[in-house]
Amino acid sequence: MLVSYKWLNEYVDIKGVTPQELADRLSLTGIEVEGVEIPQEGLKKIVVGDVKECIPHPDSDHLSICQVDIGEEELSQIVCGAPNIKAGVKVIVALPGSRIGGNVKIKKGKMRGQVSNGMICSLQELGFSDSVIPKEYAEGIYYLPEDALAGKPVFPYLEMDDAIIDLSITPNRADALSIRGVAHEVAAIYNKKVDFPAVELKEAAERASTKINVSVTDKTDAPHYEIRIIEDVKIGPSPQWLQNRLINEGIRPISNVVDVTNYILLLFGQPLHAFDYDKLGSKEIVVRRAKEKEPFTTLDGVERTLNPENIVITNGEIPVALAGVMGGLDSEISEETTTVALEMALFDHTSIRRTSQSYNLRSESSMRFEKGINQSEISLAGEVAAAMIAELAGGKVLQGAVKGSEVQPKNVEVSTTVENVNRFLGTDLTQAQVNDIFKALEFPTQVHDGVTTVSVPPRRWDITIEADLMEEIARIYGYDRLPSTLPEGQTVAGFLTQTQKATRKVRQLLESAGLSEAISYALTTEEKAQQFLVNESKVTRVAWPMSEERSTMRLNLVSGLLEDLSYNVARKNSDVAFYEIGHVFYQNNDPKKDLPSEQNHVAIALTGNIKDKSWTEKAQSADYYTIKGMVEELVEGLGLTNKVTYQAIQLAEMHPGQTAGIYLDEKLIGFVGQVHPAVAASYELKATFVAELDLAAMIAQETSPLVFEAVSKYPAISRDIALLVDETTTNAEIAKVIEGAAGKFLAKLQVFDVYQGANIETGKKSMAYNLTFVNPEATLTDEEINRNMSKVTKSLTEKLQAVIR
Repeated sequence: MLVSYKWLNEYVDIKGVTPQELADRLSLTGIEVEGVEIPQEGLKKIVVGDVKECIPHPDSDHLSICQVDIGEEELSQIVCGAPNIKAGVKVIVALPGSRIGGNVKIKKGKMRGQVSNGMICSLQELGFSDSVIPKEYAEGIYYLPEDALAGKPVFPYLEMDDAIIDLSITPNRADALSIRGVAHEVAAIYNKKVDFPAVELKEAAERASTKINVSVTDKTDAPHYEIRIIEDVKIGPSPQWLQNRLINEGIRPISNVVDVTNYILLLFGQPLHAFDYDKLGSKEIVVRRAKEKEPFTTLDGVERTLNPENIVITNGEIPVALAGVMGGLDSEISEETTTVALEMALFDHTSIRRTSQSYNLRSESSMRFEKGINQSEISLAGEVAAAMIAELAGGKVLQGAVKGSEVQPKNVEVSTTVENVNRFLGTDLTQAQVNDIFKALEFPTQVHDGVTTVSVPPRRWDITIEADLMEEIARIYGYDRLPSTLPEGQTVAGFLTQTQKATRKVRQLLESAGLSEAISYALTTEEKAQQFLVNESKVTRVAWPMSEERSTMRLNLVSGLLEDLSYNVARKNSDVAFYEIGHVFYQNNDPKKDLPSEQNHVAIALTGNIKDKSWTEKAQSADYYTIKGMVEELVEGLGLTNKVTYQAIQLAEMHPGQTAGIYLDEKLIGFVGQVHPAVAASYELKATFVAELDLAAMIAQETSPLVFEAVSKYPAISRDIALLVDETTTNAEIAKVIEGAAGKFLAKLQVFDVYQGANIETGKKSMAYNLTFVNPEATLTDEEINRNMSKVTKSLTEKLQAVIR
């Protein structure tokens, strides 16, 4: 919200307070100030010029030679290239040695052989944005008022000597989205009185109800809706003061009628809309919900397809405005307009927000309807606007406003006590001081039996409970004056839960394996959310996503890590290894439960080399065994080695021959393997390996206590065994048989060879294992080892039909 210091002074006398002092004080009371800007700062020697003569340049088809009165004895010659330059107009002149926008210095010079003593400026050259310059001056110079005196500084005529205070308004203080609202705030801060001059509305004898009928289908959509009729208007430019005020507030002047609606928007915070009465096509206004796929062309010339979520203003049949958001192209004010239908309304804020977001039509009006408006001044804003249109456009206002619905706002009574205030704020205020604060806020109060009852006017609709009163007292009293205290009470030693300890251990294990932690977005696309799933789940969509790329709650961590890998690889960081610990959001089919359940997962993703090349060895690229080794280290670190198994599974996004499911006590908790090359290519990655596990399930699993054993002083004995088995037989199945038959002295089992090829029949494979036996209490004999090996051989033959080689 941009606030003009001069405009504010018209309603509350703060001339003794500088703009910067006011900004600092506003910040201390809870309204953040982004900055204070004085438009004329950095500009100098820019004056009013009166063009007395204008002739074409002899050596150019677009330049003109102007003789300009700049308040000196002789006329000054200036060469100008603006297409709208002509004799008899007052213009902006930058004298030699002046500074214009962008800190550009103007010098005396020649243009195509003709002397030019300075420059005739456009508003853009003074630093004004293109978005606020009237369209008739967008491609040329700006004409000053006829009464501007030649040679005088131009800044007062454009109100560039004003100070513009930029307020950052929070949603709960939407009352400050108007000059009147800010005036009330400033008056309370400095204990002043606001003075809003009364506006006399002169109405014609003819009643507006003879011209139009207004109805509202559902009064919850439009609790207040009224129309005023102004006849015999003449559309033209606004006076200079009104144009200056709008430009300083960041709004482009358009015409006298439209400028009045924008002026009232800034003054009251009340959005208005002006229809061309003759273009409505009927004598009726009906406010209703749009029909499904109902077409409507907005003021920006775009045809939009509406739906029943949208509130529309119709002429009884077709829409003429999208309520609270934008008017229709067919009923806009134009130079031919002679009768204006002026709308004042209050619309359902939720519907306005949804409509403005769905069509990407954010405006000053929709923002105010979304956050709330002062319901007690809707009709007053319309009266002031009608009076201004009658004055500036020469029209007559028909008697009365035609209302389809009407709100009757009342003051809200909220109570508190001085004891509560002091306990809450830590202050030592008296009843008189509290009363003075509410008096400064212009909140009527009554004190009875120690209870202060405050009557809050409708202009402050954010105050409804006792805590809101505490905030108002603290703001006006001064946050900087509140006493500082230290927390009281006995301190308690903090500690980590078992889950927190386990999570920290997981981080240590993964980082010791060479991984770096990444944090990815919890929101993704619906397609990526459903990738890499080991359990079926519905997706959870965000009601109002900021973009389609962030519209769905994730169901896996891997897709986010792949985006992180892709980001790094695209920036020439080709060797990347990440892990992430985070929540995924599963949604079951239970109709009684709308919210998803959060599950804590851990994921790993790596691509490129795990060891760089050197003069002694070649680079070593990551493969399946690299990432499986990292998973095994994690499992072992959590003490779950004996409870976790791996089995081949099929996932659409994973390589069919290099993917294993991870099972905890026969329950699938994750997967490990290579990303399918087609999926990796979609992320612009080469060979990539990932794993994801249900961390919560692993942490919740009870682990066996760690028992330390002394290193045996007796020698270990190793034996090898090779066997021929079906190629579908897994290492886990073979290891289970061997461990079950080898006896209690088997200390280690390791596969050291796998072979398929020549001299091995089709459908078979050769597996070779090394078995290490240790007896911690005695030296093992060959007879004991041979007996155990015989049992192993027999079990393998009987249970797996293995052939010992």
